[in-house]
Amino acid sequence: MMENQNRRTVLKGMAVTGASIAAPSFFVRNAWAADFRNDPSKSKTAKFGFTVPLSGAYADEGADEVRALELAVKHLNGEGDGGMLKTFKPSVLKGNGVLGKKIEYVTGDTQTKSDMARSVAKRMVEKDGVIMWTGGSSSGEAVAMSALAQEIGVIFMCGLTHSNDTTGKDKRRYAFRHFFNAYMSGKALGPVLAKEYGKERKAYHLTADYTWGWTQEESMKNSTEALGWKTTAAVRTPLGAGDFSQYITPVLNSGADVLILNHYGKDMINSLTQAVQFGLRDKMVNGKKFEIVVPLFSELMAQGAGDAIKGILGTSNWDWQLPDAATKAFVKSFGAAYGQPPSQAAQTCYVQALLYANACEMAGTFYPPEVIKQLEGFKFDGLGNGPTEYRAADHQCMKDVLVVRGKQKPTNKFDLLEVVQVVPRSAVEYDPKIFGGELGPYTV
Repeated sequence: MMENQNRRTVLKGMAVTGASIAAPSFFVRNAWAADFRNDPSKSKTAKFGFTVPLSGAYADEGADEVRALELAVKHLNGEGDGGMLKTFKPSVLKGNGVLGKKIEYVTGDTQTKSDMARSVAKRMVEKDGVIMWTGGSSSGEAVAMSALAQEIGVIFMCGLTHSNDTTGKDKRRYAFRHFFNAYMSGKALGPVLAKEYGKERKAYHLTADYTWGWTQEESMKNSTEALGWKTTAAVRTPLGAGDFSQYITPVLNSGADVLILNHYGKDMINSLTQAVQFGLRDKMVNGKKFEIVVPLFSELMAQGAGDAIKGILGTSNWDWQLPDAATKAFVKSFGAAYGQPPSQAAQTCYVQALLYANACEMAGTFYPPEVIKQLEGFKFDGLGNGPTEYRAADHQCMKDVLVVRGKQKPTNKFDLLEVVQVVPRSAVEYDPKIFGGELGPYTV
């Protein structure tokens, strides 16, 4: 399954045999003598950084990311039941640290703010000596931290970020995204909306006013308009607005019969709840029942929205009730540790930590350029999303996408979403050139 480009075949001063290509664990560790920032070779430990929003509009996702990342460190260090280390393939992780180093970590609150995220990450690198960092629940954060990673030559494994820009015009050599993107949501969700609601619809968009909202709105417009829908209006709303009543009121007399909420986290909870309270879902417009769509949401958001989420269609990167062995292993580990199932934010960050650690083991070094080369084009399975590829051209993971719906009759407070359709990768694939950008050079 592993591509040859994922196996580095030349070591300094050594001839590599065919056997060593097939078994990356034979590599001489730390064979690259180049100096690099926070090289842990002379230490017994290596330190990861976790940049997460513990306050602000996306704080719920941030809290779950921390839980998952702490669990990932335990599993990498050989504590607990191992979680997805048992299902991840191809993998050379053994649960004995990374390259013989026990993993430590530091955590910082990004406050769901791009400038704070950059500041926290910079401090972790310069003061705490992290060898890599991961986290974030906003594309604004991700873009800011990706740029920093490129500047200082330290790898950033993006957390929850859905903007097309993250691996498009703002992609960077030192940043990698496991989460899917807005384009993929639009391609997956559009046909389902047309099938369920018809092709003659008029949509009104409320959109978070930053990089994610902009690209989510654009992707949903492109997808729905191609299927016959018309866009009545698109209105930008500030991140963390809280009260969305001033934005919802105009929808009532707009002639639109669908409201598309390009919101996430607490913003989505508030805007959806208020839209339902305003009676939008009880209206008939243009001879059709008024509908509300949330292109991206999760179990955490469903919990916050309560009954308002029932029947709402959207997309998710992952769901804790998927039947595969990897998902079951992670849910078991997470549930034992925290007494609740993990969110898609938790799964994403957990997986990113394992992917980075495995790349270091395959490279035989923490030297960032060699770790990057192991991640670029890496094909893997057993992490909950089915067969996945870290595309070399843009560092975007390509995989299947879930179309989900809020359950009408949940059995408990965690059983809130049903998977309507697993949309195959082939249906959401795209040419990485369409979003522009350049990865840039190795900066070490």
